[in-house]
Amino acid sequence: MQNFYPMYLANKAHEGSEDALEVINKYSQDMVAEVARADSDLLEQAIEAGVQALPAMRALKPYERQRILLQCVAKFNERFDEFTEALVAEGGKPRSAAATEVERLISTFQFAADAVTALSEGEVIALDVTEASSGYRGFSKRVPIGLCGFISPFNFPLNLVAHKIAPAIAAGCPFILKPASYTPISALLVAEVLAETDLPEGAFSILPMSSDVADVLVTDERINLLSFTGSDKVGWDMKARAGKKKVVLELGGNAAVMLEPDADLEVALPRIITGGFSQAGQVCISVQRVLIHKDIYSEVKQKLVNLAKEVKTGDPSMGDVLIGPMISEGDVERLKQWIDEAVEGGATLLCGGDADGVMLNATILENVVHDAKLYKDEAFGPVMILEAYDDFESGVALANDSRFGLQVGVYTANINKALQAWDEIEAGGVIINDVPTFRVDNMPYGGVKDSGFGREGVKYAIEDMGELRLMVIKG
Repeated sequence: MQNFYPMYLANKAHEGSEDALEVINKYSQDMVAEVARADSDLLEQAIEAGVQALPAMRALKPYERQRILLQCVAKFNERFDEFTEALVAEGGKPRSAAATEVERLISTFQFAADAVTALSEGEVIALDVTEASSGYRGFSKRVPIGLCGFISPFNFPLNLVAHKIAPAIAAGCPFILKPASYTPISALLVAEVLAETDLPEGAFSILPMSSDVADVLVTDERINLLSFTGSDKVGWDMKARAGKKKVVLELGGNAAVMLEPDADLEVALPRIITGGFSQAGQVCISVQRVLIHKDIYSEVKQKLVNLAKEVKTGDPSMGDVLIGPMISEGDVERLKQWIDEAVEGGATLLCGGDADGVMLNATILENVVHDAKLYKDEAFGPVMILEAYDDFESGVALANDSRFGLQVGVYTANINKALQAWDEIEAGGVIINDVPTFRVDNMPYGGVKDSGFGREGVKYAIEDMGELRLMVIKG
């Protein structure tokens, strides 16, 4: 890895302001590199360049957008190992999870390339539906919405960046991205690749910057769409201040998984362990609440605790590690406080709960009261709560007993119960016979309630980044 990474302003490498950002290895806590950081003046230049690039981006033909995306796919494949090492170092991701994320970066750009042609198609609308409209024909097409502002989180610094950038290119929109300050290197590696493509001058800027500087992306009316992934408190505040622009929010949750008596436990329980503890639980759809039918509660509890005790925690560069470091010591301290508060409130600590610096081992509790922070808020760490329910209806009610609604998993062999869950669970996605942590990059992904507004997933993000334009012809 390099000692210094420039930011990218209007497609070009730029050394930024004097205020460089230090990036540390999340496991060793040693400095990895410095990255350039933008100030308000440089952000203003990026916005002006993006506005100037609008006509050229809108003029790109579908095959040209597709070619740019495929250029990225080829370059990402060439630099696969480099991207993986960056994720391990700056993100603290176990190596296997880092490699999977690079694969998802590549597939997301490939999905966007595949979607360009289909989403460029318009529609013929029959308008002669009344006598008064006889002789009229309608035609619609989707046009780029304009300059987009993106703010991405630390936990998937490649894939969640891809879910903003790739649809923007496919839609024909210039963009400005603020990567997370904890993990900016991955996005800057993507910027290096973008700079080698045929994107028009000024079409993109990737700018590490403080939240105060980046707030212009929320308030400036030249930004036509804001896409934010992060905390619910910050996201809803942004939406309230965003004015006329379209806003897409992906804000996380405290995902539940239900286990019915007919669930295949040999398949389900290892998946729940992975879904709750991989990447130190720092996943928006990490398994946080395990809801278990009373008839199998004791069996499931014992098996999950046994599996959790076998989970390997430590240096993410080692191949067999599932739980690497959390993003900061402050986050470990916060979550340890929540665990201690839950225990003081009557919860039973079944395993784990040991914190050391940036490390927290696999933790399972039961009897957590519903007004505890650990139950009602997003833990965003390697912690799971077990809870029994009496029947399917009460299990669904528990799944819905949350201010969040991103995804829920339901293990059952009963198709009627699966359909009932789909009908009644208040979430953006209901995953049958798998954990809520499941995601494929072409599916609609997003939440309800405090979990967000709008949908990601390549096709759906492209649609958000376009506007329908109608033409009516009188014959």
